[in-house]
Amino acid sequence: MKNTQIIDSMYKAFATGDIPTVLGSMDPNIEWNEAESNKLADGNPYIGPDAVLNGVFARLVADHEYFKLADIELHEMSNNKVLATLRYDAKNKETGKAYNAQAAHLWKLKDGKVVAFQQYVDTKKLADAEIK
Repeated sequence: MKNTQIIDSMYKAFATGDIPTVLGSMDPNIEWNEAESNKLADGNPYIGPDAVLNGVFARLVADHEYFKLADIELHEMSNNKVLATLRYDAKNKETGKAYNAQAAHLWKLKDGKVVAFQQYVDTKKLADAEIK
Protein backbone atom coordinates (compact mmCIF):
# COMPACT_ATOMS: atom_id res chain seq x y z
CA MET A 1 0.00 0.00 0.00
CA LYS A 2 1.21 3.51 -0.80
CA ASN A 3 1.93 5.82 2.10
CA THR A 4 -0.93 8.14 1.13
CA GLN A 5 -3.32 5.15 1.18
CA ILE A 6 -2.19 4.25 4.71
CA ILE A 7 -2.75 7.81 5.95
CA ASP A 8 -6.09 8.04 4.11
CA SER A 9 -7.20 4.82 5.82
CA MET A 10 -6.22 6.27 9.19
CA TYR A 11 -8.25 9.43 8.62
CA LYS A 12 -11.27 7.39 7.49
CA ALA A 13 -11.00 5.18 10.58
CA PHE A 14 -10.70 8.26 12.83
CA ALA A 15 -13.83 9.74 11.22
CA THR A 16 -15.88 6.65 12.11
CA GLY A 17 -14.44 6.33 15.61
CA ASP A 18 -12.41 3.23 14.74
CA ILE A 19 -9.53 4.14 17.02
CA PRO A 20 -8.08 0.58 17.18
CA THR A 21 -7.43 0.78 13.41
CA VAL A 22 -5.80 4.21 13.81
CA LEU A 23 -3.56 2.95 16.61
CA GLY A 24 -2.79 -0.24 14.68
CA SER A 25 -1.31 1.85 11.87
CA MET A 26 1.28 3.25 14.26
CA ASP A 27 4.72 1.84 14.93
CA PRO A 28 5.06 0.71 18.59
CA ASN A 29 7.63 3.49 19.06
CA ILE A 30 5.83 6.27 17.17
CA GLU A 31 6.97 9.77 18.13
CA TRP A 32 3.93 12.06 18.10
CA ASN A 33 4.22 15.83 18.52
CA GLU A 34 1.41 18.31 18.90
CA ALA A 35 1.94 21.89 17.69
CA GLU A 36 3.78 24.24 20.01
CA SER A 37 1.34 26.39 22.04
CA ASN A 38 -1.36 23.73 21.70
CA LYS A 39 -2.42 22.67 25.21
CA LEU A 40 -1.95 19.03 24.17
CA ALA A 41 1.75 19.74 23.51
CA ASP A 42 2.36 19.36 27.25
CA GLY A 43 3.13 15.67 26.65
CA ASN A 44 5.43 16.10 23.62
CA PRO A 45 6.75 13.85 22.41
CA TYR A 46 4.15 11.16 22.97
CA ILE A 47 5.95 7.83 22.49
CA GLY A 48 3.87 4.83 21.45
CA PRO A 49 0.20 4.37 20.51
CA ASP A 50 -0.99 4.19 24.13
CA ALA A 51 0.55 7.58 24.87
CA VAL A 52 -1.22 9.04 21.80
CA LEU A 53 -4.50 7.42 22.83
CA ASN A 54 -4.40 8.71 26.41
CA GLY A 55 -2.54 11.98 25.93
CA VAL A 56 -4.21 13.18 22.74
CA PHE A 57 -7.30 11.28 21.59
CA ALA A 58 -8.90 10.80 25.03
CA ARG A 59 -8.38 14.46 25.85
CA LEU A 60 -9.90 15.55 22.53
CA VAL A 61 -13.02 13.51 23.31
CA ALA A 62 -13.18 14.83 26.87
CA ASP A 63 -12.79 18.47 25.81
CA HIS A 64 -15.04 18.55 22.73
CA GLU A 65 -18.71 18.13 21.99
CA TYR A 66 -17.51 17.12 18.53
CA PHE A 67 -14.15 17.09 16.77
CA LYS A 68 -14.10 16.43 13.03
CA LEU A 69 -11.42 16.59 10.38
CA ALA A 70 -12.52 18.25 7.15
CA ASP A 71 -11.18 19.16 3.71
CA ILE A 72 -8.33 16.65 3.98
CA GLU A 73 -5.84 16.73 1.12
CA LEU A 74 -2.92 14.32 1.08
CA HIS A 75 0.41 15.17 -0.53
CA GLU A 76 2.98 12.41 -1.14
CA MET A 77 6.48 13.58 -0.31
CA SER A 78 9.95 12.07 -0.61
CA ASN A 79 11.61 10.06 2.18
CA ASN A 80 8.40 8.21 3.13
CA LYS A 81 6.59 11.35 4.25
CA VAL A 82 3.02 12.46 3.68
CA LEU A 83 1.73 15.98 4.24
CA ALA A 84 -1.95 16.37 5.03
CA THR A 85 -3.61 19.77 4.82
CA LEU A 86 -6.98 19.94 6.54
CA ARG A 87 -9.32 21.80 8.87
CA TYR A 88 -10.52 21.03 12.39
CA ASP A 89 -14.28 21.49 12.76
CA ALA A 90 -14.92 21.27 16.49
CA LYS A 91 -16.86 22.54 19.49
CA ASN A 92 -15.45 22.97 22.98
CA LYS A 93 -17.65 21.29 25.61
CA GLU A 94 -16.93 23.66 28.47
CA THR A 95 -17.37 26.98 26.64
CA GLY A 96 -19.77 25.90 23.90
CA LYS A 97 -17.59 27.70 21.35
CA ALA A 98 -17.17 26.15 17.91
CA TYR A 99 -14.12 26.67 15.77
CA ASN A 100 -12.87 25.88 12.29
CA ALA A 101 -9.07 25.88 12.30
CA GLN A 102 -6.54 25.40 9.52
CA ALA A 103 -4.11 22.54 10.19
CA ALA A 104 -1.37 20.46 8.62
CA HIS A 105 -0.05 17.06 9.64
CA LEU A 106 3.36 15.76 8.64
CA TRP A 107 3.52 11.97 8.74
CA LYS A 108 6.64 9.81 8.45
CA LEU A 109 6.30 6.13 7.65
CA LYS A 110 8.57 3.10 7.66
CA ASP A 111 7.64 -0.39 6.52
CA GLY A 112 3.95 0.55 6.26
CA LYS A 113 3.68 1.98 9.79
CA VAL A 114 3.64 5.57 11.03
CA VAL A 115 6.86 6.27 12.95
CA ALA A 116 6.45 10.04 13.44
CA PHE A 117 3.76 12.72 13.41
CA GLN A 118 4.01 16.50 13.66
CA GLN A 119 0.95 18.71 13.95
CA TYR A 120 0.79 22.32 12.76
CA VAL A 121 -2.38 24.23 13.60
CA ASP A 122 -3.84 27.67 14.23
CA THR A 123 -3.33 27.41 17.99
CA LYS A 124 -4.93 30.82 18.59
CA LYS A 125 -8.28 29.53 17.33
CA LEU A 126 -7.99 26.50 19.61
CA ALA A 127 -7.08 28.66 22.61
CA ASP A 128 -9.83 31.22 21.88
CA ALA A 129 -12.43 28.42 21.94
CA GLU A 130 -11.37 27.61 25.52
CA ILE A 131 -11.87 31.15 26.85
CA LYS A 132 -15.12 31.57 28.73
